[in-house]
Amino acid sequence: MGNLLSFTSLLAQGAPPVAAPPPQAMLAANYEWGLVLGVATVLLGVLLSVSYFTRTGIIARSTTMEATRQPLFLLLMVLAIILMLILAFLPYLTFGEDIKMFKDGGLATILISGILLAVWTASTSISQEIEGRTAMTLLSKPVNRRQFVVGKYLGILQAVLLLILPLTITFCALIYYKVGYDAREQSREIPEFFDLENMRPNMDRLLPVLQAIPPMFLVLCEIAVMAAVSVAISTRAPLVINMTSSFSIFVIAHIAPVLVQQESGGLEPVRFVANLIAIALPGLEFFNTQTAVSTDTIVAPVYLGTAVVYCMCYSTMAILLAFILFEDRDLT
Repeated sequence: MGNLLSFTSLLAQGAPPVAAPPPQAMLAANYEWGLVLGVATVLLGVLLSVSYFTRTGIIARSTTMEATRQPLFLLLMVLAIILMLILAFLPYLTFGEDIKMFKDGGLATILISGILLAVWTASTSISQEIEGRTAMTLLSKPVNRRQFVVGKYLGILQAVLLLILPLTITFCALIYYKVGYDAREQSREIPEFFDLENMRPNMDRLLPVLQAIPPMFLVLCEIAVMAAVSVAISTRAPLVINMTSSFSIFVIAHIAPVLVQQESGGLEPVRFVANLIAIALPGLEFFNTQTAVSTDTIVAPVYLGTAVVYCMCYSTMAILLAFILFEDRDLT
């Protein structure tokens, strides 16, 4: 039990404690992180329940199988792992900040891989099925259009989870190893790979891994939002337009806060357009992990919860827009 409290105190503070934190702070940390894990477990349980016990789940499982069987799935996984291996051993010449650079590059690699899979699957699984008249055959069964859209979206999320899981394990393992690798390269004392005395992972190696786990939830939320946007676009647009539009939205949504800030004192029409873009497009900067990585801090549970709520709200709005766009789409 003592080891568990020490572990949660590390999560709450983001650095090894100098003195024992008060019991109230430790209980608060236990409660907050336990709540985060509980919500994540509930969301995963809801996803699996819908996938295996509803008609929508039939479409979701079919979409997941289709996504994981296509060559792009394996290609993205292999390329992402190779790129993370290169980034792990690449000298950054940052005077001891190589771990931060690697975490930033690894998170970006996982983010781009997940978005590529989500957008590609939405395009091939929805727009091409509509154009190829496959959707009409499917909707002739006891499945309505809304179940079709929701099933496709949930199937894409499941495929993204199957892609991100091995990438996350590889990413965390490389961080754990790189702590010792960088110490050896800089002629510093190399932390033990495993603390045999206490029979637990070495905390000097484990702490950077713990700091990288909460940003992974933010990466997953950003992918989920972009997947919902891509699903909405794919109900009306073919593959090329969908991919172009999705990645344009991705870029513009990230720079929208900068545009608003720069144009806050400019011309009224320009400021109006900048604010309109910032409101209409998803606030992807909300999921930006660079600040947490650069400061070696762990994202607060409250911020994670807020990000998840925003992700669910915007994804829901995008799926509702997909309902409207798909409702009167001619499938014949």
